[in-house]
Formats: sequence, structure tokens, C-alpha cells
Amino acid sequence: MQDLFSSDVPPPLAERMRPRSLEDFVGQEGLLGPGKILRRILEKGKLESSLIFWGPTGCGKTTLAHLISNSVEACFVFFSAVTSGIADVRRIVGEADVRLKLNGIKTILFIDEIHRFNKAQQDAFLPHIEKGTIVLIGATTENPSFEVIAPLLSRCRVFVLEQLSEDDVVKIMKRARDDGERGFGNRKITISDGNLRYLAHLALGDARTALNAFEMVVESMDDASGEIVLTRENIEEAVQKRNIFYDKKGEKHFNIISALHKSLRGGDPDAALYWLARMLEAGEDPLYVARRLVRFASEDIGNADPQALQLAVNAVETLRFIGLPEGKLALAQVVTYLAAAPKSNALYTAYSAAAGDVQQYGHLPVPLWIRNAPTRLMKEIGYGKGYQYPHDDAEAVVDQEYFPPELTGKRYYFPQPRGFEREIAKRLDYWRKVRDRKRRENSG
Repeated sequence: MQDLFSSDVPPPLAERMRPRSLEDFVGQEGLLGPGKILRRILEKGKLESSLIFWGPTGCGKTTLAHLISNSVEACFVFFSAVTSGIADVRRIVGEADVRLKLNGIKTILFIDEIHRFNKAQQDAFLPHIEKGTIVLIGATTENPSFEVIAPLLSRCRVFVLEQLSEDDVVKIMKRARDDGERGFGNRKITISDGNLRYLAHLALGDARTALNAFEMVVESMDDASGEIVLTRENIEEAVQKRNIFYDKKGEKHFNIISALHKSLRGGDPDAALYWLARMLEAGEDPLYVARRLVRFASEDIGNADPQALQLAVNAVETLRFIGLPEGKLALAQVVTYLAAAPKSNALYTAYSAAAGDVQQYGHLPVPLWIRNAPTRLMKEIGYGKGYQYPHDDAEAVVDQEYFPPELTGKRYYFPQPRGFEREIAKRLDYWRKVRDRKRRENSG
């Protein structure tokens, strides 16, 4: 009787072509070159400390774990943080403890996407790593500084894997094309080096994506003739649309918004437009971008060009009114304006200094002379006594102290000699001179 749940369907090409030896591995020369630590681990067959592989998708993290499992004398357990939970961890650790006590065999636990585990789940590994019950290998596409708890991170050595180059991805696809055992070597496939490079270009350094796309194109073209000719046109038809790699919550998200911010600050509207397009074309929330531009208008421009903030806020309203795709141009307008505007961080440093004094001095009482006095009692105890109303002065400038006594004479805001802040600096300088003159007159 046929087993309804059995299948003769082969695994995907990307899985079939997974390297079986270090010689088959492509890329990551900085970690696997002669004398490098990962190469030494693989060559010596010993792994004593826990590791974390951090890198983009399709760069070889899981493959390296497989290579370690084939070379190290230990029981190797593969585990996915996506499909498994803490109960599975307890079971695996229990089996590892028995294995170590009875047979002296270590267990290496590979956890794919370890960043999917929360803090409590990650905490569960600590005592077992400390006792040596397990050696942990974690793989993550997210920055472990943010996604892996500090105690666990301190017990692991982090290896940073780089995105594969187009040359690396082309080499991997050529191997799949020519391999008769695991790849397409037994089929009549014609594809130019240029079209292989085009597939690699679409994959953005992700070998798994490239192989999956290659397989999709081949299977879509397979017919009774037995010969498959892959052109750029049928590649585009099968793949549909280039995958723009972008994680709205991951490190790349923050790297790109940082690149936009720094391009604006550096006065480069062209680079700023590029990073804006990277986010919007990948599906980023345009209101998130708009909020960051509003913040930038105050933080890095401020009163050097007061219109910058107004324009940034207008972009928010424009997006809410017309949405996308039309709203993209409003953001582009703001980005180019902000990049070209005079820069000043005087407001940012001024507020930071004022907030620092709030923390240092606490809640200082408001001086009586600038308190409001809406009742008779408040007036009798001195509220508002001695307050000078500037509009009663011919120059609308009075010699009045507005700080608590502990902060008398403090200055936070220092306008920069750029843009409109030049005018503000002139005004403030004039008012200080007027106050000094009136103070001298009053004291005389």
C-alpha cells in the first residue's frame, strides 16, 4: 500500500547544492582563508566555545553549521527558533546531559534565527552552556548586540559573515548548472554568463534566492524538446520583480535611515534621494520617513532656516491627503530642501544642556516675580511682585532675571553664524547690550 505521506519530490536546488566540504564553500574568505579560526575549527574537528554567525540571508551561515557538524566529533542537533519552543529546548538539553554523562559525548546545538527567541527563552541556555552540557551555535540576520541578551552574547564568539559578491553567486549557479548529481548537469540548459550574472544581480548576494530563482526559471521553461534556453526575457518573466532586500524592523532598516540622515546633514541631496528611494521602493511606511524628516528639520537645521520645519510638517499632511505613489514627490521635495538648507544643531545642544540642568538641579521653584497672581492671596504673598512688562518699555527690552537664582546667567542657546540664525544672533546680542546698559543705569 502506498504511503500517502511519502514523497519522491527532491529537495529544492538550494538544499541539494549545499556544500559538503570546505573546498566547495564559496565566499567568506575573511573567516575561512588559510589560518583563519573557522578553518582551523573545521580542520582540527574540535569546537570548545559557543559561536554566533551574524550575516545576511543566503551568505552561508547554516552551511557552515553543517560543515562543522560533519567535521566535529560531537552530537549535532539542528534547531529552528521559528518552529520550536522552550519545551523542545528542555528536551534537547536533557538528552544532551544524559549523552554527556553516559558516553562523554558533547552536544552541539545549532539554532537558526536565534533572534526569534525572547529574553526568557535565551536565558534558558545559559546554565547549560556554563556547565558544558551544550555548545551553542546561533545564526541570525539581526545585529546580536540588540537581539541577543548580553549574558549569552558574552559567552559566544561572534563571527560576521559578509554578503556574497555577484562573482560568488555566479560561481555557485555555474556549479548547479554543471553538477550532474545534485544540479542540472544531466539536462540541456543554455544560459549565457551575462544572464547568470543578471540572476545574481537580482539575488542581491543571497545564494539561496539565486538558486531558487534559477530552479524556477528552468522548471518554467522545461518542455518536451528537452532543451532549455534561458534568455533575459524569460528570466524576468519567471522572477517577476527584483527582490529589494529590506527589513522594516531589522538592522538594515536602521542603517538606511541613518544613511539618509547623514546624507542630509552632509548637504548631499543626491545621496539623500537615493536612500529615500531605497526605503520607499522597498515598502517602508512613508509616514515613518516623514516623521524622521520633521525631527531632522529641528535637530540639524533649526532656526538656521525656520521654513525647513514647516515644509517637513507639510509633507506629513500631503502624505495623509494624497497617499502613495504621489506623496513620494513631496518627500523628495523635503529631502532636497533639507539637504540644501543651512545647518545648525544649536537647538539640539541647547535643549540637551537645559535638560541636563533639570536633572542636576531638580525642580527649582519659579521665582516669585514671574509667577502668575490671579488671586488676592497670591498677590499678598508676593506672586508677580517686581515683574517688568516689556511692552511698557520704549525698546520692549527690560533688565529682568527669568532663571531661578541657582541658574542666574546661564546660557544654552548659541546661534550659529549660518542662515537665519545669523539674524537671531544679532538680535540677542543687541538685547544683551540694552539690558547691560539698563542694569548699569539702575545700579547708578
